[in-house]
Amino acid sequence: MRDQEPGRPSGTERRLSTKEAAELLGVKPETVYAYVSRGQLSSRRAPGGRGSTFDAGEVEALARRNRRGGDPATGGELSVRTRVTLIDGDRYYFRGVDAVELAERHSYEEVAEWLWTGRLRPGVTFTAPGTSVAVARRAVDALPEHAGPADRLRVAVIAAATADPLRFDLAEEAVLGTARTLVPTLVAALPAAGPEQVDEGPLAHRLWARLSGWPADEARLRALDLALCLLADHDLAASTLAVRVAASARAHAYAAVSAGLGVIEGPLHGAASGLAHRLLLEVLDQGSAGPVVAEELRAGRRVPGLGHRLYSGEDPRARALFACLEEIPQAAPALAAARDIAATAARHIPLHPNVDLALAVLTASSGMPATAGETIFAVSRTAGWIAHALEEYAERPLRMRPSGLYTGPQPPQPLPEQPGDTSG
Repeated sequence: MRDQEPGRPSGTERRLSTKEAAELLGVKPETVYAYVSRGQLSSRRAPGGRGSTFDAGEVEALARRNRRGGDPATGGELSVRTRVTLIDGDRYYFRGVDAVELAERHSYEEVAEWLWTGRLRPGVTFTAPGTSVAVARRAVDALPEHAGPADRLRVAVIAAATADPLRFDLAEEAVLGTARTLVPTLVAALPAAGPEQVDEGPLAHRLWARLSGWPADEARLRALDLALCLLADHDLAASTLAVRVAASARAHAYAAVSAGLGVIEGPLHGAASGLAHRLLLEVLDQGSAGPVVAEELRAGRRVPGLGHRLYSGEDPRARALFACLEEIPQAAPALAAARDIAATAARHIPLHPNVDLALAVLTASSGMPATAGETIFAVSRTAGWIAHALEEYAERPLRMRPSGLYTGPQPPQPLPEQPGDTSG
């Protein structure tokens, strides 16, 4: 236990500056603010409004957790060997190739093939079997109107699985065959957003017709395809870990993808872009980010679309998608609103825009609903989920079985009394 600081009244909490907290945690000052943005630390403005201070007990407890779990940049989480994606600094790589450069030069289908096999198939397109599409559409059409994207996609996956009698074959070629038909089946099962229902051509064009009733011009289709490529995988995100757990238990590919879909619906994962989309619309409606950001902070909410736990600097996916959107004149107002949000929030916490905010600019400027980002994320990430399932099928089964750290009452405890028992 440390001695009380000189001159500090007994019983008051000890506060650390940002520099002191960063040194104790062994991270950059920007990472300290990233911990704040995801709720692992609380901060308080320093007297006079210059910088932030942090509760020393909270910082020390986080440092202890990080030391027990290894590298503080990973938050002490489970480590799993993978050859799919590497995140290093403020860049990320698909099988050793810069993911942004790959996305800027290839279609989503080509990037998916690279993730699955490590080979490029120029010009490849995915085709959905008519039987699977028919079964999936009937199942999705039976859902209530208020069903969300994750609901529709989960139902579509389950329905497609029932139409595939060979789904239990976990051989690599069989799983690859499933992957190449499942992704387009998911898109085909979604209801059309306008009068046109596109079922042929690049996947981005088919998906656009499910998300927007506006005409699909080349620039917007390229932005959507780029978003699909950039989001295809991102190391062991929560949904990907769920997929690997399912695959470790030798669940078939449809079930593994369904496990991933069950996780993305949370506001901290696949649904995060929807929050950013709504925030953008509020800023556009009011003409300034100031009052909108102020209301978020006043309500105790984090400003959506800012910061990422794995990037102390700029999210490379956001940077690439913003650059693409700058080529679309109609996206200019939403882009300006996004910049206003980032600049306004930076006065409180210096965090960079993440891919959720960039995705929100795409959806808000393309006549899409707020839930469109979640659909794009889920369809895109299916490629990465399949890549991780393929890896896990090659590992020892049931290896994804961590041990619990029991913190309950120490046994033996007496049996609980029956309700109404007055004996004794």
